[in-house]
Amino acid sequence: MYHAMGYSSILMMQAAMTFDPKDMDAAMTALREALHTCQRFRKKTGLMESLANLWHGQADDNLTEEQMHAELCYADVMMQKAALTFLDESIISFIKGGMGMRHSYMIYKNCQAMENSIKEEDKQRRTHVHFRGGVSMGIGSFNLMLSLLPSRVLRLMEFLGFSGDRELGLQELREGAASNSLRSILSTMTLLMFHLYTTVILGIGDGNLTEAEALLKPYNERFPNGALMLFYTARIAVLKGNFTFAQEKFLACIATQEEWRQIHHLCYWELMWTYSFEQNWIEAYRYANLLCKENKWSQATYAFQKAAILSMLPEEEVTKLGENVVALFRQVEGLRLRIAGKSIPTEKFAAKKAQRYSSPNPVKLVVPALEMMYVWNGFAVVGKRPDLTESILFTLEKAEEQLGNDSAPSEYHLDDCCVIQLLKGLCLRELGRLVQAETCFKQVISSENNIKHDNYLVPYTMYELGLLHKQRGDINKAITVIENAKMNYKNYSMESRLHFRIHAALNTMGSFEAKLPPSRTPA
Repeated sequence: MYHAMGYSSILMMQAAMTFDPKDMDAAMTALREALHTCQRFRKKTGLMESLANLWHGQADDNLTEEQMHAELCYADVMMQKAALTFLDESIISFIKGGMGMRHSYMIYKNCQAMENSIKEEDKQRRTHVHFRGGVSMGIGSFNLMLSLLPSRVLRLMEFLGFSGDRELGLQELREGAASNSLRSILSTMTLLMFHLYTTVILGIGDGNLTEAEALLKPYNERFPNGALMLFYTARIAVLKGNFTFAQEKFLACIATQEEWRQIHHLCYWELMWTYSFEQNWIEAYRYANLLCKENKWSQATYAFQKAAILSMLPEEEVTKLGENVVALFRQVEGLRLRIAGKSIPTEKFAAKKAQRYSSPNPVKLVVPALEMMYVWNGFAVVGKRPDLTESILFTLEKAEEQLGNDSAPSEYHLDDCCVIQLLKGLCLRELGRLVQAETCFKQVISSENNIKHDNYLVPYTMYELGLLHKQRGDINKAITVIENAKMNYKNYSMESRLHFRIHAALNTMGSFEAKLPPSRTPA
């Protein structure tokens, strides 16, 4: 059963990396066969008990050691199969995936109950460490993922039987990573992904780089030239602001293996951003172009990103490269993906911005590469480097001056001005110039009634203004402003992404009611 699970897991990872229909079919076939293999070793049950188990999971009484491991492997494979099902575009597949995830979670919960009821002498068996490590990974991963959801979604998930305790999730994954079990590397990778990507992209924190380095250290010592070790070492360097060192490690990661080209693509994505942080647009374009040519994850995002980077270059440079920026922007809409009939928010945002190029007389985006940098929360990263932040601020001030000198402003003029003010405010806040940053943010908010297209600007700016108040130590004001952004704005671009950030920010500051003084009842 472990062979079957391991083989199907590798095919699942390959399918997730390539998005190739053939790879996805091969992975799904292997996952079904793995489920069948695990099922052979599970405790046999009658019809009514089987129906009950479908909802509640296998009962934990009187299972042999082999049957316990079969439960755990079954849960692992079921979770992966459900994740792969989500990639289908139909709503039916989306529902099936959700049911599969719940079934997997309930089995993990039952395995946890088994673990808690095992006698001390049975815990000395040589296979027990692998069972305990699997429980830690499953329970930890689910709790960590669910804890990221906004509170109203989390309440629904808890009603369905899930739980989302972040500290419990981190604790379980840490135990799993330290266990030297078959799944310890998976627990380690989940923690690294959380600290180095999830927290940063969703804007829910800076990531625990100290813990990430400690987790990676033993693997770095054993596999100094391993592709994943080099990749994560480079990513830590990015989050510290050591972009040159990071670029060297990403290139070393690319050179170390050829078999999984998708790891190269991860490096291209990172290299594109590190060069963008430095405003080295030629090098950034080079890697954006490679992603457009080679990778299928999100062609709409890559096309927009490539066009956005080219927009930062002088026209003569773009001509030398043989590129047509207008044509690239016009491709974005046709490249969008649908998952369960829904658009990917980042692609939807890119397509909406690219609409300006669909008319016979395109209206240029003002600083699209810097705006996308904000979408991916890159200002929090580049903020580690005051010199580069100052350089980006200079670029924004130059663009602001050009807009001010525009003799025939378009219908997008005010929106463009507000984009610049938001990004300027971010730079100024990172540089500690809080009064000037607040002025920029308030300028955007005061323009609310006149913004025509970029409806995300005001709620996102309110959120950033709230973080500024938090930085000053005025927690009450910070919560008030962020709650305003949360409660009073709907149906804007990337709304769910902002709600993730708001949820995390309010969690660090406590509830709104807890911070306000108690109301006085008249005598």
